[in-house]
Amino acid sequence: MKRYSAVSAAVLATALLLTGCGQDTADDNAAGTAQPTAGSTSQGTDLGMHGSSSAAPAEEHNSADAMFAQMMIPHHEQAVEMSDMMLAKDGLDPQISQLAEDIKSAQAPEIEKMTGWLKAWGEPMEMSGGHGMPGMMSEEDLAKLEAAQGDEASRLFLTQMIEHHEGAVEMAEEEAANGSDPEAVALAESVVETQTAEIKKMQELLADL
Repeated sequence: MKRYSAVSAAVLATALLLTGCGQDTADDNAAGTAQPTAGSTSQGTDLGMHGSSSAAPAEEHNSADAMFAQMMIPHHEQAVEMSDMMLAKDGLDPQISQLAEDIKSAQAPEIEKMTGWLKAWGEPMEMSGGHGMPGMMSEEDLAKLEAAQGDEASRLFLTQMIEHHEGAVEMAEEEAANGSDPEAVALAESVVETQTAEIKKMQELLADL
């Protein structure tokens, strides 16, 4: 009897021990299962945040931005053409040649920049409807500039470029007031500042001729 009781007690103790281990294992498994759930929730939250970030609409351009680029590209191209005409002439006043270099080096990269905008926006390179651009020279004006030499060429270049710059400033002010794309508006403001200063410089050079 005593031996039977001892054996029963041993069996009972073993059973209790196994039950405790099983409970610990279950708890550990439950905790292990809960951890990935928390991680999944965190990951899901992160993905949701990234998804909402990429879905946020970018700054959109408007018709004023498109028109500014469409008009300013050929306007800049003509300024570069006029500058090249002057730089091809012999015996040019160093101040005039430097001005022509400055205009060309500033406006050529801006042409590329605005061309890139129109492509990115899905806008045509040219406007429909034949809008005129203020300050543009006629073919006759350009022919006179190309044929002129010496001080006559310098005087004609300054006179034409002052008018040309005034037209650019007018268009840039319109964009600065009505544009939507931050880069386009920033370029317009830069054009106003830079070309207004160049107009003043050209007026001074013209007065000294």
